[in-house]
Amino acid sequence: MMDRNSVIGFGLLVLLVIGYVFYNNHQQDEYLKFKKEQQAAEAKAKPKAAIDSAKKAAIMAVDTTAGDSAVADSRPPAYHGTAQTVKLQNKKLVMEFSTKGAQPVSANILGYKTYGEKPLYLFNGKENELSAILPINNGALSTKDLYFTPTNRTEADGSQVLDFSADLGGGKSVTISYKLPADDYMMKGSIKLGGMTANSLPVTWQLQSKHTEHDITAERNNSQIYYRFTNKDDDYFTIRDDQTETLNETVEWVGYRAQYFSTAFIATEGLTRAAIKVTNKLDSNHVSRQTTTFDMPLKSNAAAFSWYVGPNHYKTLRQYDIDLDNMVPLGYGVMAFVKYINKWLIIPIFNTLSSFIGNFGLIIILMTIFIRLILSFFTYKSYLSAAKMRVLKPEIDELRAKYKDDQQKFGMEQMKLFKTAGVNPLGGCLPTLFQMPILFAMYYFFPSSIELRQESFLWANDLSTYDSIASLGFSIPGYGSHVSLFTLLMTASSLFLALYNRNMTSQDPNNPLMKWMPYVFPFILIGVFNQMAAALTFYYFFSNMISILQQFIIQKYIIDEKKIHAQIQENKNKPVTPSKWAQKVEEMQKAQAQRGKKK
Repeated sequence: MMDRNSVIGFGLLVLLVIGYVFYNNHQQDEYLKFKKEQQAAEAKAKPKAAIDSAKKAAIMAVDTTAGDSAVADSRPPAYHGTAQTVKLQNKKLVMEFSTKGAQPVSANILGYKTYGEKPLYLFNGKENELSAILPINNGALSTKDLYFTPTNRTEADGSQVLDFSADLGGGKSVTISYKLPADDYMMKGSIKLGGMTANSLPVTWQLQSKHTEHDITAERNNSQIYYRFTNKDDDYFTIRDDQTETLNETVEWVGYRAQYFSTAFIATEGLTRAAIKVTNKLDSNHVSRQTTTFDMPLKSNAAAFSWYVGPNHYKTLRQYDIDLDNMVPLGYGVMAFVKYINKWLIIPIFNTLSSFIGNFGLIIILMTIFIRLILSFFTYKSYLSAAKMRVLKPEIDELRAKYKDDQQKFGMEQMKLFKTAGVNPLGGCLPTLFQMPILFAMYYFFPSSIELRQESFLWANDLSTYDSIASLGFSIPGYGSHVSLFTLLMTASSLFLALYNRNMTSQDPNNPLMKWMPYVFPFILIGVFNQMAAALTFYYFFSNMISILQQFIIQKYIIDEKKIHAQIQENKNKPVTPSKWAQKVEEMQKAQAQRGKKK
């Protein structure tokens, strides 16, 4: 309950407000009466100069843009003026700000060009916004509606600082500052209130990204929202049509990625009540738009933040040590584990090679050779196992013919043969499984590497997008409207490898699906890879060619099937000590066979 003094104070405050409203209305009535009398006199003296009613209404209206009327001029300059553009620039970034709202309206990332060789703007236009609702007029006043006075200065370390100040009258003011280091993509900022007190500021951050790459469909498929909570957990989602995401926990930063370029808003004291609204239903000049609203806590009536605007480059983002590098999609979902292969193996190899080699096609070739050498032990084991299975094939065929009506018995006798011969039936599968993570790691690495952007190799003008050698003039569902030569070469080499292995691998006649899958699978994927980065399809093609060469050398000069056969026959004469796992499998097969007989 309010005490007596509080009640009296509140009552006086109400009376003062009512009195001010009546006084202000009276003053405006007097001013309008004076203007009418003046205009009537002028119309009487100069009838031809009389103004029509529409123009008269326009003159009488308060012009908050130009500030021509007496009503507008009577208010502080922050409420009226003309919007101007000022720049903040360093070696890597040019940010343009509007004095109306003190907010960035464009970001030109230096050192990069669009696919059409134009200056690259991540965003550019009035659709972009960074505004805060001020604790005045019951939240009816936003910084985006105010006109600020800009002041530039250069600090001793070369940082460029741009201060925007707005005097709201009555001792109230707001100052928005931006600081751009001499050689960095990370901009510092702050919002300071004067004469106003609040615990937090409701903020709106909106960005509409420009189309910069070859294929806008690929850009939209790769436009994503990332965020990291203050408890260090993080998450993301891909922008699809119109959607809204509400974050119930305090957020450290929110980021937006448009394929190869990204931006992130980082709050020193965190962001609360964050809600993200996105859409990619835009015109052909824009990829997608994100609108994030949140409350930014105030400390001593001020809020500090950082704002990254730059390339989505792993090494650059990692240096800030707040997990911004998670915006580089090196593996996620069920394949999240491969991002560690990329971080600890693929990226170090790639960076080492690119430090002294300028041709990225050659770098991919050397990377492929190096990785295949690392995996050569597993490759050899896989081929050796396949050779053992080929040697045993005649005996397996005999068992299959002997027990063709009893598959359970055939399985038991086949396992017994494997044990006596010292052959592991999974010996060919396990080495291949060990190589699969590398293939998946490359699937994420190449399309995410901005270093490959606009780098040419052979007929591919840009390794970061597909290598189109022909435009069809129409679109084939699941394939596209162009022809990628690297994809065709990858498919052809996969089919050749399957044919080459046809007579080298023991086939189960009871499983025709496995027999034909190596030939069908490349055609299933051809539509997917036709849209992928040329760097990726070239890697898979060259990797297939190395596989063919490796297989030829190993089988021609290293693996001797006669020696393998002799070793298997020798193993058969040795006493077999079955493993616990083998015993368990044999017991299960016997139990299943007994159940079958009872039926």
